This record gives sequence, structure tokens and C-alpha cells, in this order.
Amino acid sequence: MKKIRIGLIALNLVWVSVVNAQELEDEAVRWLQDFIRVDTINPPGNEYRAVDFYSAIFEAEGIEYETAESAPGRGNIWARLEGGDEPGLILLQHTDVVPAEEEFWTIDPLSGDIRDGVILGRGTRDMKGLGIIQLATFLSLHRSGVELNRDVIFLATADEEAGGYFGVGWLIENRPEIFDGVGILLNEGGGGSSNEDGDIVFGVEVTQKVPVWLRLNAIDTPGHGSSPRTTSAVTRIVSALNLLLENPFPPRIIGPVSEYFSELSVDMDEEWGPSYANISSAISDPAFVERLHAARPGHNSLIRDTCSMTRMSGSSKINVIPPEAWAELDCRILPDKPSAQFISELEDLIGDTGVTIETIMAFTPAISETNTRLFAAIESVTQELHPGSRVLPSVSTGFTDSHFTRDLGIVSYGFNPLITGHEDHTGVHGNDEQVPEAAFRRAVSDFYAVVRNVVID
Repeated sequence: MKKIRIGLIALNLVWVSVVNAQELEDEAVRWLQDFIRVDTINPPGNEYRAVDFYSAIFEAEGIEYETAESAPGRGNIWARLEGGDEPGLILLQHTDVVPAEEEFWTIDPLSGDIRDGVILGRGTRDMKGLGIIQLATFLSLHRSGVELNRDVIFLATADEEAGGYFGVGWLIENRPEIFDGVGILLNEGGGGSSNEDGDIVFGVEVTQKVPVWLRLNAIDTPGHGSSPRTTSAVTRIVSALNLLLENPFPPRIIGPVSEYFSELSVDMDEEWGPSYANISSAISDPAFVERLHAARPGHNSLIRDTCSMTRMSGSSKINVIPPEAWAELDCRILPDKPSAQFISELEDLIGDTGVTIETIMAFTPAISETNTRLFAAIESVTQELHPGSRVLPSVSTGFTDSHFTRDLGIVSYGFNPLITGHEDHTGVHGNDEQVPEAAFRRAVSDFYAVVRNVVID
């Protein structure tokens, strides 16, 4: 496919003719500050507040929109700019955020304040910041009045942080017309990063590890704590978990991971570079695998299936052997096999313990192709705006709502042009979540440039 390129002078002229970039960046900063102050912490979510926030903006801009509650307070909102016959583009965001333990923050988590050049607050990174960047692009296209070659849909949904069943999952079942005629989608999951030398890499998430959340259940004879039995519900659970600890899932490499590691090797030293360049061979060396696990747990998670032991329960009293016990596992599997096969293999591993496996949640695997105009635009525009930068497909260890849309056959990319420096603190799902104001402002115009490249001929 031919790559789409826009010269900087032409790009800047178009940008100026559409909207004053400085004014839009100023608006975007204010919107983000205000949006952070909208409490959509999940649980309970209350994403209707985000619907109210966006509704007010759309009404002021004269943009028609629709809303739907999947459950009381669980609001979703979408708006459409109509265009030509090319497959539509969705700008997808979730409006809920994870809880914040205020006592561990140096500022009110919902303050939205700017301090020392950074915008602070829960959601600045995940993902109210990118949501506002999407809003700025959507409004720029609307304000410009330019003819679009395809529909552009702004879609802000509930509940992603808890699985998306009150958001995108519900909309697919109950408002399928939103997705009719859509071929491409931009969501969270990727981003820009720069190293100590100023080299910039933009990761574009094309697939993700598949979440498989499981509960292990055990039942046995109860009794008094003073008279232990040979087995109990608790010891059965412990035995099953011990088998998991003693039998780590073997490493294996799928295509997108191989490509990702190969691209990363370009900027690496001799300690890591050669192994990353040929990761399929490197994983046959147990010493390398052990070193990767210890030094780079995130990358280790890309070469194997994983299960994290996160919750356990047994007796309600210390002196009672309970009749039942359970443990929960957050498993993430590579997207090259169905979750049912993974669960079956796990059942074979722990079968002798008498523990049964209950599936809490299991998604389906999917990988988005990269031979699209949208991916080409990401490559060409970022390289134009950031000379010497590179774009590489990436695999996410976490999950996003893109798994829903990939199941519909929509090519879905995780992309955020915001560049994070090697020294930047992000606080994603942690304390003092933040984004540098200058980087956020730059991302507003960069995201617009990418989208414009795709929706305007």
C-alpha cells in the first residue's frame, strides 16, 4: 500500500486554515482539567457525568449526538460526522477511571491542577487525556466544514476498567448501528516514547494478550482447627497454586511480538540487542529467559502465558477448617490460541488436587493487520513531524475495548501520539498520575494530523 505523506508546509497551512492551533490547545488543556474533575471512578463508574460533560460541549458546537445508559448511571455517548463511502473511523475512548488512594497522592486526585508544567489527576493518562485529544480532532473536523471521505464517529463509553460490559460490549449488543460500515478504529494502548538520546519510537497496539480470569474452587470436609485432616479445601487450593508456581508456562513467540522485539533491538546495547533481534532463538536459553523475567517483567509477559494469583479466601475464623475455599487468577494468554484450550491445559495440570476451575471472564484473541491507510498515515505523519522517529506494531499485556471491535472485524489500533520521556513519571493506575502539558499540547495537533490524513482526500 502506498504511504500517505504530507509536507510540513502544506500540513501547517491546512492546520492554520482549519483552526488556530494555539487556541485549540488552550481549549484542550481546559477541557482536560475540567474532565479530570468529573468523578467517574469505577466502581461505581457514574459515567453519566461524562455524558453530561460531552453533551454540553456538543450542544455548544451544534453537533447532534446520542446517549444510552446500559444500567442506571452507566452512560455512553456518541456523535457522527457524515462523510463519503470509505469505511468509517471510530475514535473510541472510555470515560471511567480506576480508584485513587488519596492519602498516597501529593494532590487531590480529581484536582486537574497544573503544577511544575504537568497536568495532574486520575485519568490524565488512562484515558481522559487521549479522550480529550480525540475530542479536539473531532471538533476540528466539524468546525472546518471540510468534506470527509468517510464517517467519523466519536464514541465515549463506560466500564472499560471493569471489562467493558456496560460500555462497548453492551453497545454492540444493543446499539449495533453505531458500528455499521466502520472499518477502522483508534483507541488507547499505544504511545510515543523517547530515550536518553532523544530517539523517538511510536508503538501502535495491534493485538493484546487475552484476559482469562479464573476462580479455583475446592470443597472438602470441615472441622476444628485443632484436628487437621490429611486434606482440606484450603490445602487443595494451596496444592493447585503450588503446581502453578512450580510449572511456569513455557515461552513462545508470536509474529507481532517477534517484530516488536526486533524493532526494539535497534536502540539496545550489546547486553540485550542481539537477543531481542532474534528473540525466537533467545528464548531457548534458560539463562536469558530468567534474566528477562527479573529485569524486564513486562517484556517477559509478552513471550508466554501468565497467571497472577490475586485473591484467596478460606475460613471466616482462625480455628475452623472451612468446607470450601477459593482463589482467583488473573491469567493473560498470547492471542494465538483459544481460551478454552488454555483452560483445558490448566485443568490437566491441577486435576489431581480435586480443585475445579470456574471461568469468570475470557475474551477471544484477534490481531489487526497493518497494511491499511490508517497505519500508513501513522507512519508517514509521525516521521514527518518527528524526523528520525520510528513506528512499530506492539502487543499489549493488558486489555482494552479493542478486543470487542476486533471481534467485529474492525481494524483497531491503540495509538496516542503523546511522547513520554525516559525521565517522565506517569502514575498510570498509581499515585500522582500526570502528563506534561507541553507534550499534551503537541499530541493534540499530531493526532489531528494523522486523522486528517485518513479522512480527507
